Amino acid sequence: MFPRLLTLLQFTRIALVFTAIADGWTSMLLQARATGTTVSLPYAAAMTVASAALYTFGMALNDLIDRRRDSQIAPGRPLPSGRLRVSSAQLIVGLLALIAIAAGGAVSMLGPDHTKSIVLLGLTLALITFYDFTGKYLVALGLLSLGLVRFCHATIAAPTLAFPWHALTLLAHVTILSTVCYALEAKRPRLTLKHWLLVFGGLAAIVAIVLSLLVQQRVADQPLRWEFVLWFRKQLWFPAGAAAGFVILASVIYATSRDGRAAGRSIMLYGLLWLIVYDAAFVYGFDTWPHALMVLGLLPMAYLAVQAMRAWSRLVDLSHTPQFQRAR
Repeated sequence: MFPRLLTLLQFTRIALVFTAIADGWTSMLLQARATGTTVSLPYAAAMTVASAALYTFGMALNDLIDRRRDSQIAPGRPLPSGRLRVSSAQLIVGLLALIAIAAGGAVSMLGPDHTKSIVLLGLTLALITFYDFTGKYLVALGLLSLGLVRFCHATIAAPTLAFPWHALTLLAHVTILSTVCYALEAKRPRLTLKHWLLVFGGLAAIVAIVLSLLVQQRVADQPLRWEFVLWFRKQLWFPAGAAAGFVILASVIYATSRDGRAAGRSIMLYGLLWLIVYDAAFVYGFDTWPHALMVLGLLPMAYLAVQAMRAWSRLVDLSHTPQFQRAR
């Protein structure tokens, strides 16, 4: 049973699920701080399950769709290696989608806005499905959709975007990170100037649209009080420092890597882990330091999970005996 469990964990790429959980916790804590409410244990549990299910659904669906491609470039993955049947993989993907919807329904019932939360969860599921089936082949649109997945997920528990910079930071970080690493790894089709302009132009347009809608909402609600100015607070220095720290880390990784492909893979991994650092920085700035430590505690768990799954993958690769075709 233990190897089967590890195969399931590898299929769903469970190691980085802690980044999604940290994003969900942070949006939940920031929303509670903005509205002066408390986070109940059932609400926190529902958000944790919804975040984990959404992430693992996306990873599992991606592997299911790419099984023929992985048979050539990653034969050790669960599906190409035959350790997991296609029918079993399809069942797992369907169950994860149902769990995400059920947990999202609980979040919407226990959260601040029933309708918006469930709509945002549905939008997150739709974006994940779009990327896995089509978006990843459309280069610029696919890179933007990766950022939008994180943005929409961060708004499930915070539909009012009381602290919009958290979700917008995740959007920008994931979009830029994915684009830079795509270029470093020299994936095909190669990025052209047109692609770069589309990605960064689209990112700027999304940010501008979100902020303009929030400004209009706040001005309409309280025409004499421009509360949106309060978004720019000194607490934003903490996530800004986290962003500067990642730029330094990525520069060191690039300088010490043997080639661009290795640098891109390492920067991508640490960039996704760094999402937890952003989450902790926002919670520390706008909530309390014990909650920030709780969120930051997911970082070593994620790192250890990554190392454990890497060790398991190497063990699986070593256990495969090469197949030779007898010459006639």
